[in-house]
Amino acid sequence: MGRSAVKIISGLEIFDTSSDGWGICRHDDLVYFIPGTVPGDVIEAETWKVRRKFWSGRVLHYQKRSEDRVNPACAHFGSCGGCKWQNMNYAAQLRFKEKMVRDCLERIGGIESAGLDVLPIIGSKNNYAYRNRLDFSFSSRRWFTEAEMNMEQKPSGNALGFHVPRMFDRIIDIQRCHLMPPLNDEVRNGVRSLALKNGFSFYDHKAKSGLLRGMIIRTTTTGECMVMMMFGEDHPEHIQRVMEYLSTSFNFITSLLYVVNLKANDTMYDLDVVTYAGQGYITEEMEGLKFRVGPKSFYQTNPVQALELYKVARDFARIQEPDVVYDLYTGTGTIANFVARRAKKVIGVESVPEAIEAAKENSVLNGIQNTSFYAGEMRKIFTRDFVLLNGKPSVVITDPPRAGMDEETCRLLLELETPRIVYVSCNPSTQARDIRILGEKYRLLRSQPVDMFPHTAHVENVVELVTDC
Repeated sequence: MGRSAVKIISGLEIFDTSSDGWGICRHDDLVYFIPGTVPGDVIEAETWKVRRKFWSGRVLHYQKRSEDRVNPACAHFGSCGGCKWQNMNYAAQLRFKEKMVRDCLERIGGIESAGLDVLPIIGSKNNYAYRNRLDFSFSSRRWFTEAEMNMEQKPSGNALGFHVPRMFDRIIDIQRCHLMPPLNDEVRNGVRSLALKNGFSFYDHKAKSGLLRGMIIRTTTTGECMVMMMFGEDHPEHIQRVMEYLSTSFNFITSLLYVVNLKANDTMYDLDVVTYAGQGYITEEMEGLKFRVGPKSFYQTNPVQALELYKVARDFARIQEPDVVYDLYTGTGTIANFVARRAKKVIGVESVPEAIEAAKENSVLNGIQNTSFYAGEMRKIFTRDFVLLNGKPSVVITDPPRAGMDEETCRLLLELETPRIVYVSCNPSTQARDIRILGEKYRLLRSQPVDMFPHTAHVENVVELVTDC
């Protein structure tokens, strides 16, 4: 598709940033979204129409560089879509994330600024090497960067790394990722070298064929490491060669797994995972509690900052010994088990059966006996009959996925008139939408943004909602 109505405009001043991490500017009553820019930049750009009032573009020349601009640490910045704010200093990142939360609560949530108590954002202790999980993909269709295209001898067309934004079949070959400790580079680069040396096929995402399909690396603050390979072909001899190499080359791997995926999609939740060496899980610790993390388990990807997030949720919940706490969208029961020692009982609900089994195991592992967990779609499980069976909650903690809560769940919460709701969200926009619905009976007491993902536009937010009913 060609670009329509291309214009070159000089003197565009970037004044804000979008949830996608693109710079925002205005010109002649039109809004422009320019990737790679930082608020405070003044640019000359080639622009083109996306919608009637919204345009996109690319920088031709920086006429003035923002004081908040810094040099990105990563050599892949600009090609890989993972860390779009590496060119902005961290203090500015926090400032714009806090502003994003406030804007969502006011604009979408309908909360007047005079009554809005947004606490200063809690920044991440680590700006780099903060993630405990990275998912890499193999591809026979490498995305060549401009620098690689200009090489006299172009590198192999195979790649192991991250998907190019909005291109499912193209992978950027990653040599060094700063989001995880260097062990992720050792494992990834080692497997790539082994594959190229032995002529193992990289996955073709269009033809749906190829031996090497994906790799997941997970670590814990306790020093454990899980590596799981995904193979796109059931070739026992080659699978054995790859797994043996990993087992003998990296003594820090404590859980070595693989799965054979012959389906068209990458999801592994309906597949059998094989434990090749070590245990089938790794164990994370938080305030003395232990949490087993399996290959299909969700666990916050910034574990150090996750503790800060859960401490905020626990503080906002103000749980006392007689309280019955509902933990909606409980996942593997991390929050439920984290707050259980302060409550009479905690009821967790989650749609993924494997996650619920992990939540139960985590309760047993920590000697917690006042938790109950239920698996099923939220609007089908969390009903009036469910509340009659388990008791009316005095506190509700809800931590839904990015899509937020469904309206049926919001309406039941309104009907229950639980004195306090603590809403943990990774998407302030859908959180604000749900708060607007709950606003029929609840008022927002306070909001606490928490930065879980430095160098991205993502931000977590915890709110405390109370009812005067």
